[in-house]
Amino acid sequence: MSLSYRQPGVVLTDRHFTVPLDHAEPDGETIELYAREAVATDKADRELPWLLYLQGGPGFGANRFVGRQAWLDRALDEYRVLLLDQRGTGRSTPVNRQTLPLRGGPAAQADYLARFRADSIVRDCEAIRPQVTGGDPWTTLGQSFGGFCTVTYLSFFPEGLRTAVITGGLPSLDAHADDVYRAAYPRIERKVTAHYDRYPADVERVRRIAEHLLDHETLLPNGYRLTVEAFQSLGLMLGTSDGSHRLHFLLEDAFVRTSSGPDLSDAFQEQVQGLLSYASNPLYALVHEPVYGQDARPTAWAAERVRAEFPQFDAAKALASDAPVLFTGETVHPWMFETDPSLRPLRAAADLLAARTDWQPLYDPARLAANEVPVAAAVYHDDMYVDAGHSLRTARAVRGLRTWVTDEFEHDGLRTGAPRVLDRLLRLARDEA
Repeated sequence: MSLSYRQPGVVLTDRHFTVPLDHAEPDGETIELYAREAVATDKADRELPWLLYLQGGPGFGANRFVGRQAWLDRALDEYRVLLLDQRGTGRSTPVNRQTLPLRGGPAAQADYLARFRADSIVRDCEAIRPQVTGGDPWTTLGQSFGGFCTVTYLSFFPEGLRTAVITGGLPSLDAHADDVYRAAYPRIERKVTAHYDRYPADVERVRRIAEHLLDHETLLPNGYRLTVEAFQSLGLMLGTSDGSHRLHFLLEDAFVRTSSGPDLSDAFQEQVQGLLSYASNPLYALVHEPVYGQDARPTAWAAERVRAEFPQFDAAKALASDAPVLFTGETVHPWMFETDPSLRPLRAAADLLAARTDWQPLYDPARLAANEVPVAAAVYHDDMYVDAGHSLRTARAVRGLRTWVTDEFEHDGLRTGAPRVLDRLLRLARDEA
């Protein structure tokens, strides 16, 4: 039974769906999907076209808006919006350290997790579309990984799409995970350098924290083991519009004087715990690299292996010289499954996913070259999370795709620039801009 409720300017309805775990076995095991329908209060009784929102990630549920926040305000001007919790996220059948043991041992868990990539997500969307739209095609808005899903949608089920809009999420069609990270580390270094240029005092602050972590075992309140590498991964913040400023405020009062000497403050540790823990979104860590798998080559912990090609990210070497300690970015490493208590029970399954050699293609270049769906994409000029060069090559490979290349926004432009970003892309897709 659907439950509807109101917030300022919007009527929300809970929607629940049942889909096959494996769409190749439609009569086999099923999982549940949750989505929240949103419509403007003054349009609640009208027939409207549908917009499906595909969240970034992988492994995150859809935005929980209050009222007509951010880009939703623009979307509600003309659409009913479906905010989908992709399989394994939010209120859909959950995937975490508590539920995965129900599958069996690590091998069974890895087989299960292999069904949580863009190909399965798109098949979910096609399975529920007739129930939502009555069979009509819908418009999709794909943010980041949601854009990856959109390109998969265009590859295999273009008949389900009226229009496609992508923000910060045009993937390479053929890059292996190694290629993705070889392109990523130089971008990460540029973001860290820009941060230190803005906040030069942070160079010494970061060195002091790194030295402390090398000399002291530090357990955060939830049992997370804060190593130097884990501390460096806070650089993930630098890919957002306000991330550099938030990182600076975090660092500026990291230490407190105690009876036994300087120590990392409780306040600092509490904030770091919230930033580093994967307890609320373990699926991100588990399938982050598999979303790049498309052939018989294993991903094999690509970010960890490729990092060795960039010795400037070695904190110990930086501390032994006058070099700044560099943060890292959107990378997942095997040591995270040792430091994070929410991931520790899943290490064996993660290793099996990293060794997997039967990944199927996620994109169809021939189908994309013949695309007839109106598509518009925002490409952020120096996006820390998605390589702009990869995105532009894909843009050229998708027939009719129009791009808006901008350095006005970081990866979270849909949030910080809304409703202007969504409006610009809808007009591009309609040849109105």
